[in-house]
Amino acid sequence: MVKNYLLALLLGLSLPVSQAMGEETVSVNQGFEITVNVNTASAEEIATLLQGIGLQKAQAIVEYREINGQFLTKEDLTKVKGIGPAIVARNDKRILL
Repeated sequence: MVKNYLLALLLGLSLPVSQAMGEETVSVNQGFEITVNVNTASAEEIATLLQGIGLQKAQAIVEYREINGQFLTKEDLTKVKGIGPAIVARNDKRILL
C-alpha cells in the first residue's frame, strides 16, 4: 500500500505543469525550468519569472511589443529601455519567443 502511494505521488510530481492563455506563456516542467514567452506573457508574468526585471521594466517590454510587434530574437529585448545584454544573458534559458 505504501509502495502504491509513493508511486502515485512520484508520478503526480513528474507530470509537466504549464499555464496556458491561448498560447503557452509560462511553463514549468519536470526539471523545474521556468520559461516565459515574452511575445505573449503579461507584464506581471514577465516581472515574476525573469530575474532582474521588475514590473516597470516588464511593462516596458509589453508596451514595446504592442507598438513594434513580436520579438524575433532574444537580443531584440535590448531595444527596450532598461534592458541590457546582461539581463538577457542572465535569463537566456528562461526567455521563449
